[in-house]
Amino acid sequence: MKKLLSVIAALLCISLILASCGTSAEETTAVDTTAAEETTAAAEKAVINIGLLKGPTGMGAAMLLDADEKGTAEADYDLTLAAAPDVLQASLINKELDMAALPTNVAAVLNKKTEGKVKILAVNTLGVIYLMSNNESIKTVADLAGKTVLSAGKGTTTEYVLNYILEKNGLTDVKVEYASEHAEVITKAVAEKYEVILLPEPFVTQMKAKDAGYSVAIDLTKEWKALGGNELTMGCIAVRADFYDENPEAVKAFLNDYAASVAKVNEDPAAAGAVIEKFDIAKAAIASKAIPNCNIVCMTGAEMKTNVSNYLSVLHSSNPASVGGELPGDAFYCITE
Repeated sequence: MKKLLSVIAALLCISLILASCGTSAEETTAVDTTAAEETTAAAEKAVINIGLLKGPTGMGAAMLLDADEKGTAEADYDLTLAAAPDVLQASLINKELDMAALPTNVAAVLNKKTEGKVKILAVNTLGVIYLMSNNESIKTVADLAGKTVLSAGKGTTTEYVLNYILEKNGLTDVKVEYASEHAEVITKAVAEKYEVILLPEPFVTQMKAKDAGYSVAIDLTKEWKALGGNELTMGCIAVRADFYDENPEAVKAFLNDYAASVAKVNEDPAAAGAVIEKFDIAKAAIASKAIPNCNIVCMTGAEMKTNVSNYLSVLHSSNPASVGGELPGDAFYCITE
């Protein structure tokens, strides 16, 4: 009996040990499975090569870049930052970039140039350009008669909007000189005391900080609308057509990340300013003050198409070359909704 009891006890012990080992193995398997799933999920994030411009067309993406750095964005982003759009144009055409922040009319020109290989995904910036002056007597477009305007952005939205407004106001004697980029406009204005300069935000705020003698004289967005224009859809996110067609989930992830980023930038300019400086898009103090006047948006779908097509139509009527010679067709617009 003792021997039998000993055998039973031994069997019970073995059973307990095996049960304990079995539970441990299951727990270990569960942990391993969870870790593997997390690793797979991270590995499955789409990688998007995105080009951004310094200034308002890049500022809206600041919190997207911050989320990417923290690993909380829906996609992984490799950033190319440029001071002027020509660098991003070439990289987009050469497939070094999947998406790029560009002047809206430049996206239309590229669409024509590449026979439809570049499309528009979203509008990211509405009207942000202002004429500044150190002469308090300049208050209206008519006051520009005979003046010289220093600007940047030759061949982009800035040039065509200004030319359209001057033309519609009957001004033919305004001379426009072009600098290579907005930062150079500020440097030259401070050094040479140009009477009238054209700048977008946040460079308007930066100009005021450099020389308090300059102030906003004319809001070109208001002048545009006074002439019957709709929204001044100046900046956009352009995308390669093949990337858009082949990576619908990546596009969806980007739009989610970008919309969230724009909302955060507009809701908390002070916090956004610090992030904007971290990514060298603009200085924090300047960006935080400028954001409320930057008209940063994430406009997509039918709303985007309606506003952009109206905007491009106005540019085309003034100068067909500004949109590539002819208006882009429906395929130009990525309607993801």
